Amino acid sequence: MRRVSRLFVAVLIGVGLGMLIVTDNALHPARQLAPAPRAADYVARNTASSWEPGQVTTSDGVTLHAWYFAPLKPNGSVVIALHGVGDTRLGMLSHATFLLTDGFTVLLPDLRGHGESGGAIVTYGIKEAGDVRYWVDWLFQKRGTARLYGIGQSLGAAVLLQSLSTEKRFRAVVADSPFATFEEISYDRLGQISRIPPLTFWPLIRLGFIYAQLRYGLDLRQASPSVAIRATSVPVLLIHGARDTNIPLRHSEELHAANPNGTQLWVVSGAEHVASLATSPERYISNVIRWFNSHQ
Repeated sequence: MRRVSRLFVAVLIGVGLGMLIVTDNALHPARQLAPAPRAADYVARNTASSWEPGQVTTSDGVTLHAWYFAPLKPNGSVVIALHGVGDTRLGMLSHATFLLTDGFTVLLPDLRGHGESGGAIVTYGIKEAGDVRYWVDWLFQKRGTARLYGIGQSLGAAVLLQSLSTEKRFRAVVADSPFATFEEISYDRLGQISRIPPLTFWPLIRLGFIYAQLRYGLDLRQASPSVAIRATSVPVLLIHGARDTNIPLRHSEELHAANPNGTQLWVVSGAEHVASLATSPERYISNVIRWFNSHQ
């Protein structure tokens, strides 16, 4: 009996330590190298635009970097485009290309903890949402921005939505494949890895969140696009792939239900995670452009 008890305790300790490692890995995703300027040159050549680097420093001392693209014939509107977790601004070049072609000025930042930007950890919107405000200030104070819009994918979409809690200068935004809350996607992710019903992981999720609070001072329950979207008056177009198994469609459905009058949901048939542009490029581009142009 003692042997069984010891084995049970050992298993619990092992699982608990494993969860701490999982939490640390989530806060420190594999980091890609800083994007090479030749990628910006390529986009500029193909869209008859120019580009220059941008930089801001946050109140906690993190330096953030971006590329600022200006089309040959600007339409007076600027779009901030935010990439997903573990990616860089390179992941939004396809979006920048069609926006520049239509006359939009585009800012492509690397989120904190990604690419060229500083930041030791990724906080899933807790700090990144505030970073958006620094970029908005930069655009309005140094670039004379008149109309501002935003588009993001996955983590970038979740960050963009969370920024709406304090940033009111967006005319409209597009959120492609966002999560509703970090807590909910945490359950989904563990369920995807183990094939065990997500609610089984409640003690482990709680342990991981307590660890993040104690070690990093982060309350990951605050990473909640759902809370932000309920209160915002900024129009939001939600886009989600019907076959998304990374962040299930349910997340965008919940976000739409949280503010049905201020949001629209477009479900892209056959699209997997952040693949709606590739799956239905003509409709994607026309829907995004129409959404921005209808909120001037």
